[in-house]
Amino acid sequence: MIELGVNIDHVATIRQARKTNEPDPIWAAALAELGGADAITVHLREDRRHIQDRDVRILKETCKARLNLEMACASEILDIAVNIVPDQATLVPEKREEITTEGGLDIIGNRESVQRTIERLKEAGVHVSLFLDPDLEQIDMAEKLGADAVELHTGQYALARTDDAIWRELEALKKASAKIHSCGMRLHAGHGLTYHNVLPIAQIEGMDELNIGHSIISRAVMVGMQQAVREMKDLIRS
Repeated sequence: MIELGVNIDHVATIRQARKTNEPDPIWAAALAELGGADAITVHLREDRRHIQDRDVRILKETCKARLNLEMACASEILDIAVNIVPDQATLVPEKREEITTEGGLDIIGNRESVQRTIERLKEAGVHVSLFLDPDLEQIDMAEKLGADAVELHTGQYALARTDDAIWRELEALKKASAKIHSCGMRLHAGHGLTYHNVLPIAQIEGMDELNIGHSIISRAVMVGMQQAVREMKDLIRS
């Protein structure tokens, strides 16, 4: 059955806007779990724009759901990851100037650093997922590098506005999904998914996990975290 990872980064974004102690992402994670979250996802960025080291440490100690740490292949962040040992690490590209992650990780062009990162995480007992565009060559490389899962970047699908464009992006995601399964890896997806566009992605054959953040946090501002997560969970399993 498809699982839901709830990204709580933007709870921390609100906190960091005032450099204060609220709202606390730890509390948000607990409410997300009550709403049915199967995993809590956080991105510990090198610039610490939202999630802080303290958040990851406490989440590791308190989460009943799986803890999924999104991270770049940076030595400082890798040291933190192998020390804390999240249930899963998702390797993502990262630029300081970007508002949010803009695309999938290029593991062909960055093979050596990605391979070193994967090996160290696996030695620590961390399940490794790679955040990739729906590119079959990148997926082939993910298998060679020993990834446990691939999270498909759904950003282009989310940005598509015409029926033809949506269909093209969805077909690319379906082909990539079939490839991931044929390589024996778990199939995840995320980025730009909302209550309005998530269903076709959730219905892709073999989808194991969706990671969704901004849309759920936006909804939670209006109706509360627990209800917002429950509504998304019900939708992707409908």
